[in-house]
Amino acid sequence: MSVQGKVEIRRSARRKRTVSARREGDVTVILMPAGLSAAREAELVEDMLGKLERSERRRRGRAGVGDEALMTRAKEMSERWLGGAAQPASVRWVPVMRSRWASCTQTDGTIRVSEAARGFPAYVLDYLLVHELAHLVAPGGHTPRFWELVRRYPRTERAIGYLEASSAALRDPASARAWGADADDGAAACDGAG
Repeated sequence: MSVQGKVEIRRSARRKRTVSARREGDVTVILMPAGLSAAREAELVEDMLGKLERSERRRRGRAGVGDEALMTRAKEMSERWLGGAAQPASVRWVPVMRSRWASCTQTDGTIRVSEAARGFPAYVLDYLLVHELAHLVAPGGHTPRFWELVRRYPRTERAIGYLEASSAALRDPASARAWGADADDGAAACDGAG
């Protein structure tokens, strides 16, 4: 396994069973219970390094989808759910936006999708695209006509729920962890008992 940088073990008496790992710059930080044997600790470190590496590899694979692929997907969504009525001039990834996942400028037909959405499930990204494409067909904000178009996409409600949960997790990472979500995109976790 290729581990870049150094590994730092942080033990906690409050942590009873779980072990987690994340990258902090070039340091891999592994959090674990304080009372583990040296052999169990070494086993868990190896396991967590593998999980973290696999997680990063999957994320890099998803992140490899560039602007061209995003534009192709938007055209597919327009054809499938809007009868091809939305014809964007460009669809591209942009740096993380402060208050939205995606945006559309109707005057020039451009759609921008936040880099924060790269790791979302495909159905959520498809919803974001349909939502922004609908703005090109039904200008004037979130009108009844706009929502009628958006709701042609069958997973609209589910995607909205996902986005609401993601927004809540960004606002309050502690509550997201309490519900089992991992607010740190670069983290892997497992049960350290055994």
